[in-house]
Amino acid sequence: MLCRAALSPLVRSPGWCFVLPPHAIAAISRLYLPCRNQRLRNESIRCWSNIPFITVPLSRAHGKSFAHRSELKHAKRIVVKLGSAVVTRGDECGLALGRLASIVEQVSMLQNQGREMMIVTSGAVAFGKQRLRHEILLSQSVRQALHSGQSQLKDMAIPVLEARACAAAGQSGLMALYEAMFTQYSICAAQILVTNLDFHDEQKRRNLNGTLHELLRMNIVPIINTNDAVVPPPEPNSDLQGVISVKDNDSLAARLAVEMKTDLLIVLSDVEGLFDNPPGSDDAKLIDIFYPGDQQSVTFGTKSRVGMGGMEAKVKAALWALQGGTSVVIANGTHPKISGHVITDIVEGKKVGTFFSEVKPAGPTVEQQAEMARAGGRTLAALQPEQRAEIIYRLADLLTDQREEILLANKKDLEEAENKGRLALPLLKRLSLSTSKLNSLAIGLRQIAASSQDSVGRVIRRTRIAKDLDLEQVTVPIGVLLVIFESRPDCLPQVSALAIASGNGLLLKGGKEAAHSNQILHRLTQEALSIHGVRDAVQLVNTREEVEDLCRLDKLIDLIIPRGSSQLVRNIQKAAKGIPVMGHSEGICHVYVDTDASVEKVTRIIRDSKCEYPAACNALETLLIHRDLLRTPLFDQIIDMLRVEQVKIHAGPKFASYLTFSPSEVKSLRTEYGDLECCIEVVDSVQEAVEHIHKYGSSHTDVIITENEKTAEFFLQHVDSACVFWNASTRFSDGYRFGLGAEVGISTSRIHARGPVGIEGLLTTKWLLRGDNHVVSDFSEHGSMKYLHESLPLPQRNAN
Repeated sequence: MLCRAALSPLVRSPGWCFVLPPHAIAAISRLYLPCRNQRLRNESIRCWSNIPFITVPLSRAHGKSFAHRSELKHAKRIVVKLGSAVVTRGDECGLALGRLASIVEQVSMLQNQGREMMIVTSGAVAFGKQRLRHEILLSQSVRQALHSGQSQLKDMAIPVLEARACAAAGQSGLMALYEAMFTQYSICAAQILVTNLDFHDEQKRRNLNGTLHELLRMNIVPIINTNDAVVPPPEPNSDLQGVISVKDNDSLAARLAVEMKTDLLIVLSDVEGLFDNPPGSDDAKLIDIFYPGDQQSVTFGTKSRVGMGGMEAKVKAALWALQGGTSVVIANGTHPKISGHVITDIVEGKKVGTFFSEVKPAGPTVEQQAEMARAGGRTLAALQPEQRAEIIYRLADLLTDQREEILLANKKDLEEAENKGRLALPLLKRLSLSTSKLNSLAIGLRQIAASSQDSVGRVIRRTRIAKDLDLEQVTVPIGVLLVIFESRPDCLPQVSALAIASGNGLLLKGGKEAAHSNQILHRLTQEALSIHGVRDAVQLVNTREEVEDLCRLDKLIDLIIPRGSSQLVRNIQKAAKGIPVMGHSEGICHVYVDTDASVEKVTRIIRDSKCEYPAACNALETLLIHRDLLRTPLFDQIIDMLRVEQVKIHAGPKFASYLTFSPSEVKSLRTEYGDLECCIEVVDSVQEAVEHIHKYGSSHTDVIITENEKTAEFFLQHVDSACVFWNASTRFSDGYRFGLGAEVGISTSRIHARGPVGIEGLLTTKWLLRGDNHVVSDFSEHGSMKYLHESLPLPQRNAN
């Protein structure tokens, strides 16, 4: 809440509201902060709004700004500058209360994490304008007009209001509003008003600095504004050497940020950040990271609808603060979909707005990589099919020729993973490469090359619309694919080959645990691409971008394909902003053992489905057994085999009810164990097995073991999963085993591609219409042409 002591005439100094003497600080501490002491700064966990917040390591030596966004989470002292367009309503008369409340909520969250927050705010003029307009309407005999009719009221002219008077009338109301909002989170706020002259007087500067430090020490949020009631108009070119003049709240925020040695300055405006051209223009692109010296590449537009400064002023202030050791982010504080978390997103290191950095990365940004992949993919799609196949054959040869170098890099990854102890045994197995794995990879790539001869540009439909007007539907690449994969470096050449065969540009984001393996495999991929000049078509993302940031690139990426844990897939599906995601969130695969099952087949299929590779998404997780098989030799053989293989068994509810002493009852029938564990449940019929799969399955892969063809066909036709098998292991659900050469993933969705996705799943179509001076008006009721809509034979596919 606003400290009343701060409003009393203590020790005043021209140009700001107050300077707190020691006795006043003590009084505030006793009266208004009885429970807030320095211990709160040292708590490891604070609770606020029913959400626990863990305090992060915040201490760092000031003097150098953060080099990367990911480091912003370590910022301890933060200034948030609220531009006039953020604080005020669209009519410029009054405050945007909902938006302001959200900002206060975010600042309170960060304050309760142990950070030191300061706000530089606009809004006094707008709030004052609203109040003065109201007073004018109630004066000058308006009350009489209200009694006599509304027509006189409508005709009344409201004079132009002078900004200083509006500021004087609005400042107290603005601060009272902040006080009420911060009180909801048990946080005290204090007001400070300054002018440019206050920074030229050394004593006043020291007083201001001391006041702010004392407020921060007591866990109070200072709210700072220019004293617009008395401030003189800004003078052009009045900056002193090494000192920025306070012409507006942008320069004020930058000046305070440097004076107070803050870690981060967040400048909120009504644009997403800094663009290379004026926002709204056709070629404007948001600049993710801005470096000193890049001003020449930027064209500044007009300033915002309200406020003193435009984007040029913000950039100048940001660069000045950056030079003083403070990191800066300029972002949009008015967008309804992001303003509710824009401040916390920035502090968490998410890709929001424009980040100012003094450190240029060694390589291209991920946006530049995506553009390179787009251009390279289009060139790749324009090659002849045999040229694309030649690239894949070359990559297959490199995998065997450079075997020793690949295995050496993989050994480094394995040693680092084992030393850090971060990966479980199944994940270490995924990470490991071997000579046999590389040989299998090479064989799979050659299969892809052989099957790619007739993929891109294949005609799948021909129609004669009318005489000399023929229509074709042909296959084309999807565009730019983003494939995110964990642990498995063998995924990189597989996915690259499929992207090359289908003419798609490709962005690859691998896990840190496979960094050495991925780097050499990507280098070999680019070496293969270079034989036809399309090296840039496949890009490996090595920057610090988080997966969530990559999922925001909806203008650069056409399809996201996650390869990894179900948690990874769910996170990507949640984070994707307007980009389709192809994949499966879980692999809850079932095997149903029917009464007519063959004794010889049951244990072999179950063992292979569960034990051959339990971490795979196509491994058995739930075993359904017909009730009539309980207490039979076949059932005993199944249990004995699982015990020998050290599979932990969980009992489904019905199975547990049949047993006097049973294994632990399963917590959920929708569990993907990913290890040597499985659930056993009992069903009364094949119909009940199908119903169970539809209720608890994930539409991945489901199997029936039976010798009854009628029962098997019922199962095959009624189970609604991507892969449905009869008397075969669930582990056959794989692109290589299906003869696709490899897969980019397994899709359980019902749109576009389903099951193991190979080349066909990475293609879409376009329509080609060839005419001869045809116009639609010729086909009207009285026109000279008639529609034929005749199906034409398809051209012969390449026999190879």
